Amino acid sequence: MPIDPETSRLDPRTRRSLPDGIRYRADRGGKYQVRVWGVGRDGEWRERTTLVGTLKEAKALRADQSAKQFPEGSMKLDDWHTRYWPIIRDSVRPSTVRAYERGWRLRVQPWLGHRKLESITAGDVEQALSEWDGSASTKIDALAVLSRLLKGAVRARIIPANPAQLARRPVPEPQLNLRSRALTAAEVPAVLAAVPPGPYRNYLAGLIYTGMRANEAAALQVGDVDVASRSIHVHRSFSTNLEGKIQEYTPKSHKERDVPIPAALVPHLLEAMEGKARSALVFTGPRGGRINGSNVRRAVKWDAMKELLDRDDYRIHDLRHTLATLLFDGGASANDVQAIMGHSTLQMTERYSRARSDAARRGAERLDSLFGSPPGTSPSR
Repeated sequence: MPIDPETSRLDPRTRRSLPDGIRYRADRGGKYQVRVWGVGRDGEWRERTTLVGTLKEAKALRADQSAKQFPEGSMKLDDWHTRYWPIIRDSVRPSTVRAYERGWRLRVQPWLGHRKLESITAGDVEQALSEWDGSASTKIDALAVLSRLLKGAVRARIIPANPAQLARRPVPEPQLNLRSRALTAAEVPAVLAAVPPGPYRNYLAGLIYTGMRANEAAALQVGDVDVASRSIHVHRSFSTNLEGKIQEYTPKSHKERDVPIPAALVPHLLEAMEGKARSALVFTGPRGGRINGSNVRRAVKWDAMKELLDRDDYRIHDLRHTLATLLFDGGASANDVQAIMGHSTLQMTERYSRARSDAARRGAERLDSLFGSPPGTSPSR
């Protein structure tokens, strides 16, 4: 006899919902099915079920099994954070550490820090998410650190599963149209011409023509550049560590990649590398110091640049969007653009493509072929 999913979750005597892990089985002689965890033959934790005659027995078995298998489940999240945080901190980038610290201090700890690990459910996490302030991305950062903590607790056999993974994530804010952030082919020379010849023009040319992130270009060494083969190997970046000092790291998502050197960039690279050793930085300030966003914005008078472009919110990072857009416009495949840009997903890369934005035009062409063009207009081509 098939199990009715609705009645199996209700106690037939009280008509109340049964606790998690317990179901009423009318098809098993009116017994209660208890879900427990155990170690299988392969040493992995597996879920198994057993039947008992009364709800009291079912609750007792469930509690007994939980206590035996997860004796530390009564540990508070606060205490587990103290114990496990060093492991998380040492496994992510400093920028991620700072985001996680804010998420824990301002959101996770005040709402859930006092709770026992075993008592936290997906519903509790969703309730916290609904009460936290801030943008969706801010809440997602807080959810990420909570999920890392609970995932560590699962690995340590303190709880059987990670409830944060079951919680519904906040809906992200509408994504920016990245094509609109890119420079047009006509704007590129105008932007470079607005910067005096020298190190800062060379640096901005590097950002525009290679799509490197600003901290990747700042960390680029002469030995990474192969003008003869027209390619640059991107495998390092600069970032501020937890002590506030600049430190070398791998690129974002730890993805090394090769980016092209178009002919327009060659003179800028040759000037920037002239007389330097292989281990020297390619892009440096006028006195040979390290380049960063602050000194670039100040040196090139970035506010004036925004006026030139008529874009009040334009950022140096937006220069990176130019290459992806121009590559698509030049006929490059999505896979090639993804590899050059270092995107972790093809979905991110396709945000630069005209494929969707041109859908209306292509649709009009198909309809015109069926019905003809309206009087006084030319066919859509």
